[in-house]
Amino acid sequence: MATTFQPKELFETDLEKSLLGQPFAEVLGDDIAVRMAVPFASDDSRILSGVWEAAPGLSRWEFLERGEVIHVLEGRMVVTEDGKDPVTVEAGNAAFFPIGWQGTWDIKERIRKFFVIFNS
Repeated sequence: MATTFQPKELFETDLEKSLLGQPFAEVLGDDIAVRMAVPFASDDSRILSGVWEAAPGLSRWEFLERGEVIHVLEGRMVVTEDGKDPVTVEAGNAAFFPIGWQGTWDIKERIRKFFVIFNS
């Protein structure tokens, strides 16, 4: 059976609020408020899917044991893989962070994304 939901229609009250931090990312500056809902998880939890929002701020991400595919619904951020040029990812864009990707996310405008996380 398919699991369906409308990412743009999950309201702030549907999202769990917290602060960004380990094990997902290292905040490089002021605290970054995040909100997340995970309406799908595989039986073995190797695949998770949902919606994530974050306030502006700079953070370091290391996808050492997991990868992520995102589709940005709202907002804008600049992602910079270690040793590479910065790339702007904004509403309407999709991005792939393979296992092994390391770098920074500089969220310029509150971002809301649909994500799929996969573990090795």
